[in-house]
Amino acid sequence: MYDMSGDVLIEDEFLRDGLQNERRLFSIPEKLEFVTALEQAGVRRIQLGSFVHPKWVPQMADTDALFDAITPKPGVTYTALVLNKAGLDRALAVGVRHLSISISASETHSQKNTNRSIAEARAAIAPVIEKALSEGVIVRAGIQSALGCGFEGRIDPAHVIEIARFFADMGVHEINLADTAGLANPKQVYELATYLEGRIAPDLSLHLHDTRGMGMANMVAGLQAGVRIFDAALGGLGGCPFIPKATGNIATEDAAFACGELGLDTGIDWKALRPVVARAETLLDRVLPGRMGHVAPPPWDLSTGESV
Repeated sequence: MYDMSGDVLIEDEFLRDGLQNERRLFSIPEKLEFVTALEQAGVRRIQLGSFVHPKWVPQMADTDALFDAITPKPGVTYTALVLNKAGLDRALAVGVRHLSISISASETHSQKNTNRSIAEARAAIAPVIEKALSEGVIVRAGIQSALGCGFEGRIDPAHVIEIARFFADMGVHEINLADTAGLANPKQVYELATYLEGRIAPDLSLHLHDTRGMGMANMVAGLQAGVRIFDAALGGLGGCPFIPKATGNIATEDAAFACGELGLDTGIDWKALRPVVARAETLLDRVLPGRMGHVAPPPWDLSTGESV
């Protein structure tokens, strides 16, 4: 059951999903501090922000400036979220080469998030994806609320599969299933991920929230289904601003630790993230929900029993 192998890619979304709900605005120097720390810890894909209207998400107002300010490190992918053509134009203007472009599987969430029905969102997003692909951008197509909706409850898996086929037929490089409200369970994750991984998705990734304490269990279910790309956020920060009581992502340090214990390589030194979590807590003036940022490292390697 746990005979898993291979590398796991963890995309850290502290700077986007993590900060988008925060009232305290982080400056460019502060954001760059976290970019550097994540790079040094071995994170290979970092979501720097989203190209959305600053009126709705003030934390993301300086995403353009942040991309201009970074010094790219070899081996690290810097990505962002866009929801429409205006966002894509901004991303292309600052040379972004990897983008998440997503729509919701929930009618209510789609309306609250984009003021569009699902059908309208699909019609609007198709030319955005086509344009990004034509510009040589690597596109990850996301399905928000794919595993449950904070307003509607259960989402029909057949509907999610149909959206995934729509994206795959467009030639996207990766399909991301988002448990936006944190309502999924491991059985549900395993069954849907297994179906998509084997039949439709070019590469499949999971975006998991921990609203009901199931985030890490859902990650393990995804690993068992063959998924090797996961979103996480430093400290377990995050939550959708348009879904009441939707709490944070699985924590990057927890995900890296869990993968290591299962014999999977993420390239991330989770212990190096402990002071970074502490820095985030200082700036936010509260304790973040991630576990391994607060647990002392064991004096031995749990997977081998050897002293460290």
